[in-house]
Amino acid sequence: MKLLFRYLPLFVFCSLVAFVGGVYFVTTRTAPAQHPLTGRQIAGVATDAGWMDRATRESEEQPERALDLIGIEPGSVVADVGAGSGYVTVRLSKRVGPKGTVLATDLQSTLLTTIRDKVRTLGLTNVKTIQGTESDARLPEGGVDLALLFDAYHEFREPQVMLQSIRRALKPNGRLVVVEYRKEDTSVPIAATHRMTIEDARTEIEAEGFTFDRLAPGLPRQHIIMFRRGFP
Repeated sequence: MKLLFRYLPLFVFCSLVAFVGGVYFVTTRTAPAQHPLTGRQIAGVATDAGWMDRATRESEEQPERALDLIGIEPGSVVADVGAGSGYVTVRLSKRVGPKGTVLATDLQSTLLTTIRDKVRTLGLTNVKTIQGTESDARLPEGGVDLALLFDAYHEFREPQVMLQSIRRALKPNGRLVVVEYRKEDTSVPIAATHRMTIEDARTEIEAEGFTFDRLAPGLPRQHIIMFRRGFP
């Protein structure tokens, strides 16, 4: 009993410290990031190359159909921003042809390695990989005809400054094309944070100096939303 009383103040002190520490952790942990204009919750970054290259993606997204609708000019410089595993990169390579260039930029070095492995295996000579950051795609200023964000924009942690970096990279009147799963379509089996509405996309992107061009309907689950860099 005497031993218990001797250590009782220590037990009380430790309990108090644990309680205060727990409260501090709960109240200060990082909340999900939201876009300041729309309140849209920004999704976490996808890291699984297996998911990106899944066999069902062909039927779910119809990537060749998507690129037909977007219109890829032979000889053009196309930036695949948030290129992931290079699922779209290799398709773009064939479309821009030997006189064109595909700039595949991503945050994750492991995925860029995956892209380089694909490029080497397929013998592609017109693809360049770029290690981007959360705030900068690190594209050449004024050197890009088309920036394509294929299932990527919703994951941008700092979407406003990223869009500004992309705008700087576009040639005058260059194009920005965003492909996103339709948020308003409840039949699309993708988490809500990984889908977008046209309204949210336009609100966020037009605010950074882009001009809405048009929609390109025709995909089973996704929006194709087209913008121009505009002037100056």
